[in-house]
Amino acid sequence: MPPAAESHPPLRVALLGCGVVGTQVARLLTEQSDDLASRVGARLELVGIAVRDAAAPRAASVDRSLLTEDAEGLVARADIVVEVMGGTEPARSLLLRAIDAGAAVVTANKALLAEDGPTLYKAADAAGVDIYFEAAVAGAIPIVRPVRESLAGDRVRRVLGIVNGTTNYVLDQMATTGMDLEEAVKEAQDLGYAEADPTADVEGYDAAAKAAILASLAFHTRVSLDDVAREGIMSVTADDVAWAAQTGHVIKLLAIAERRDGTAAGAPAGVSVRVHPALVPTSHPLANVRGSFNAVFVEAESAGELMFYGRGAGGAPTASAVLGDVVSAARHRVLGGKGPQESTYAELAILPASAAVTRYQVRLDVDDRPGVLAQVAHALAEHGVSIEAVRQPTAPGVSDVAEPGVAELLITTHAAPESALSATVAAVAELEPVRTITSVLRVEGA
Repeated sequence: MPPAAESHPPLRVALLGCGVVGTQVARLLTEQSDDLASRVGARLELVGIAVRDAAAPRAASVDRSLLTEDAEGLVARADIVVEVMGGTEPARSLLLRAIDAGAAVVTANKALLAEDGPTLYKAADAAGVDIYFEAAVAGAIPIVRPVRESLAGDRVRRVLGIVNGTTNYVLDQMATTGMDLEEAVKEAQDLGYAEADPTADVEGYDAAAKAAILASLAFHTRVSLDDVAREGIMSVTADDVAWAAQTGHVIKLLAIAERRDGTAAGAPAGVSVRVHPALVPTSHPLANVRGSFNAVFVEAESAGELMFYGRGAGGAPTASAVLGDVVSAARHRVLGGKGPQESTYAELAILPASAAVTRYQVRLDVDDRPGVLAQVAHALAEHGVSIEAVRQPTAPGVSDVAEPGVAELLITTHAAPESALSATVAAVAELEPVRTITSVLRVEGA
């Protein structure tokens, strides 16, 4: 280790939380202490780990002498505070205390940042300290720093992300094994990919929080969790997955953030942020993201298309991102300087879900008689929506309709505002020859 690291006073690191991620952060701080000191120019001294119950069982790698239930006292004596406890409170209060005391903060708390990030950013700016949060989005994948710093000289147009490993695993299993959704969720729980209560994942809350963070960074505009239109995967059926394969798509839960300039017909200017299941063409890079992996696809005016791929969760991968932030904050303590601040200069309008421009793939059962397709096409045209393609089942096992006199149609539309598309579906459902609309999925990435 360079002599400079020994000559500089150690930097005191407080760790809030000792779950799966916190345990790995503590391990890496200990096992890699010499390397980290060389990179920073000072030793990083883990001075305590705040937990709810210091007597609870812990991994053998955790030094129990560091455990404390006095989180406020621990924060008061730290140079860098690392928060991996999750939840809004007491995490928010503890981080604000740390900032007020002059400590740099590193957090992996996506829910807190999506709900009340501006409060933390403002406090850190006023105190002149760093706030880093690479681990809050997509685990080990470096995406926050590239969007916030590497692309700061560019204009990001769109971000498409598979940012929840649980739902990606579930949908991938449905596609590769033919499982229905309930079976795939149960398997994900058995393997530890999904919690006992998988609501945050399968209903899209986790992805929505990450979408809000990415959109805020990409478009220099404050985007909160409430601004994100959200739809989970619970309505996706095995039949949907089979149809997707037949039409050259896979179904993914996508976080989508895009900047609209208002030039498209019926599309106002501003930022659209949404999370929902979508059909992705098999030719698109996101279609090949398998299992519990995550990926973020960024489209920028000058840089073009960029893909970031890797482990989106897990103790060690997420701890890797946390430690990267700790090193950055520690270097600033040693060498001077400060990390990037919140950038909200653009102040773009946040568009409602109805303003998003997308394509629909609609599957419906209709009377098997002449003239039905013409009626459906007329209903679409009345709402300003045009048909790209019409298909009927051509493969065994894909929506075989047993009822005589009934045909199944799959209609793919051209791009149109969400409001027009949803109104069109409602109008089609009212047509006399339409028995039922069995599925409506958006098409993205085409």
